[in-house]
Amino acid sequence: MTVTEADLSIAFGSGEVPALATPRIVALLEEATLVALEGALDPGQTSVGMRIHLDHLVPSAPGSEVVAHVELDQVDGRRLAFSAEARGEGADGPLLASATIIRVVVDTEAFLGRLRSADGTNSTNP
Repeated sequence: MTVTEADLSIAFGSGEVPALATPRIVALLEEATLVALEGALDPGQTSVGMRIHLDHLVPSAPGSEVVAHVELDQVDGRRLAFSAEARGEGADGPLLASATIIRVVVDTEAFLGRLRSADGTNSTNP
């Protein structure tokens, strides 16, 4: 991804400097886990984020290129543990952030049913 004004901590409300926002790095790495899982889950299943531990190590300015890389390290029942990193200027660039991400495989319809029950609606579009 190319860092834009919309990706900065000022835009996210997570800081006061024009640097890539930590929440945007989290989103980038979670997106990468979804790409890694494409085609791997059974029909009717999806995965949801459960936990992320992230170290944001180096700032990135607007216009910088950032690349995400994830690797599935462990499967424990429905829990999937990924190691993840964001690097600047390509896969061999400086390490900007490293993370451990846990996702849980769920039945999509059952999850949506619990979501609708939790917010008190009967809508099919949460």
